[in-house]
Amino acid sequence: MADVEIQEGPGRSLTPEEHEAAARRRAAMEAIRQWGDPVLKGKAREVEIFDEQLRRELDTMGQLMHAAHGVGLAANQVGTLHRVLVYAVDGGDGPVRRLVNPRIEWRGAESEVAQEGCLSLPGVLVDVERSVFLRVAAQDEEGEDVTVEASGFEARIIQHEMDHLDGVLILDRTSRDQRKRALRELRAAAAAGA
Repeated sequence: MADVEIQEGPGRSLTPEEHEAAARRRAAMEAIRQWGDPVLKGKAREVEIFDEQLRRELDTMGQLMHAAHGVGLAANQVGTLHRVLVYAVDGGDGPVRRLVNPRIEWRGAESEVAQEGCLSLPGVLVDVERSVFLRVAAQDEEGEDVTVEASGFEARIIQHEMDHLDGVLILDRTSRDQRKRALRELRAAAAAGA
């Protein structure tokens, strides 16, 4: 999922720190697969080997997510079809939660609609309905079982990233009108070379 980006505007110039953060974000966004890449529609495979390579993959994903100003990132978005995701509810430099082989064990009956963005669909915001409460069973990077009981924004992030692991994008979860508008915007940006 995407977060908010600092932009230069009329009468405002970026500080050196903001320029550095913008450069890191651009580099991170180049490493994140974008709309149209077939890997985003692929279904991720269960992780069976818990080794140093997996830990490095999760470290890299967490760093890319932070640099891109996101709050979540799934392995599909970095070009691998491993069933892993990372997220940080408070974004920024907050702690990164890592889930390997996550599966939803329970969803509450209550749902809500809110706008979502995605690092793989820059500039797109669409309304998506999600469960407000859920329980997820997963493993950590060592293969130990973990359970996450989430609500609100955390539950939304987890569902968004788990959708990625199943090849589902926010465009697949929104209304037909919003999907058409978002696709027009994405095609226009692609034609303009953005």
